[in-house]
Amino acid sequence: MKIACISDIHGNKLALDNVLSDIQKNGADKIFILGDLAMGGYDPNYTIEKLFSLDNTEIIQGNTDKLIVDYSSSLYENLHKVNPIMAGALKLDDVEIKDENKEKLKNLPVKKEVEILGVKLELCHGSPRKQDENIYPDMPLDFVEEAVKNSKADVILCGHTHIPCGYSLNSGKTLVNVGSVGRSMTADKMPVYLLISINQEGQFSFEHKKVKYDNKAVSKIIEKRNFKESLEFSKLYV
Repeated sequence: MKIACISDIHGNKLALDNVLSDIQKNGADKIFILGDLAMGGYDPNYTIEKLFSLDNTEIIQGNTDKLIVDYSSSLYENLHKVNPIMAGALKLDDVEIKDENKEKLKNLPVKKEVEILGVKLELCHGSPRKQDENIYPDMPLDFVEEAVKNSKADVILCGHTHIPCGYSLNSGKTLVNVGSVGRSMTADKMPVYLLISINQEGQFSFEHKKVKYDNKAVSKIIEKRNFKESLEFSKLYV
């Protein structure tokens, strides 16, 4: 069985469409979606509605999905003190995202356990213990072990940092950060997702897949979004 795992789409329609096309070409049977569906991109309603329309998916909530759901003027003000760019994007998204799509995000679980062909997988956004915890490449193994110690899964799948990486731990667990579709933090800023293969004997393997798309065009669209910090935000895409 092949499973595609995507995260951090952030309202980027063009990146999502290109990644879904690649997933189809690779013959994935299921898609795991690890949150941050909408905030900060140029078409948040499209990405929410598209992802919820797909068959054979498992979807969880990311930290920015929660920000959309919990939005208030005080939340905006507190976020603006530490990250004015993200606060500006969030304020506009609160206006643009349909109420029914906010409701979809609200009802998503924070994490989910799935078993496929005897392999136990846990889907989370940041880590099993915290929705917005960062799992970066080259972290101390002791830190990663501590982050997953309460998970009963063989494989833990996460996103959040927008940087793909993976750990084979001394506990026997495997943790993989799948990367980001909508606002990749790799050097070339191209979308990354994870392709998982599991055979009938319960053996599994992983491959991070990179997909090309016109990030410069998306950057120009983001620059023209109607919030004060849009120019600075657009630079994150190129």
